[in-house]
Amino acid sequence: MTNDYLCPICKSHVNIGNAVVISAKSPENEKGLIFLDAELGNYNKTTHPEFKLQQGVKYTFYCPVCHAKLNTQENPNLVKLLMIDESGKESEIIFSNIIGEQCTFKIKDKKAEAFGPDADKYRKYVDLPTEYRKYL
Repeated sequence: MTNDYLCPICKSHVNIGNAVVISAKSPENEKGLIFLDAELGNYNKTTHPEFKLQQGVKYTFYCPVCHAKLNTQENPNLVKLLMIDESGKESEIIFSNIIGEQCTFKIKDKKAEAFGPDADKYRKYVDLPTEYRKYL
């Protein structure tokens, strides 16, 4: 059994097989789907050849089901999904929306597990209690 990924707003499943499906929009209003590898710490992604992702650019990510914005309010450079693991336990998955930045956090039981070489850039954000993150 693999992990299930859910939209934190509508709770719809957003993974198919080993891919997490996200709708994305660039600052220039270019839109498309991104298939992210479901393995935490694996930063492979697939898009349609016409939807070219630009390194270093911040994208706005949306749920492909309800179209809710997935970028966090506290830090618009981070995106949040929910993950249900094989044992049925829920975790928050936080990752960067800047293309090329490799940063993912799995937050479970108030403990953050970091993945990717750019995780230290956002460590202070995930180590703070939720009510204080908006001040960063």
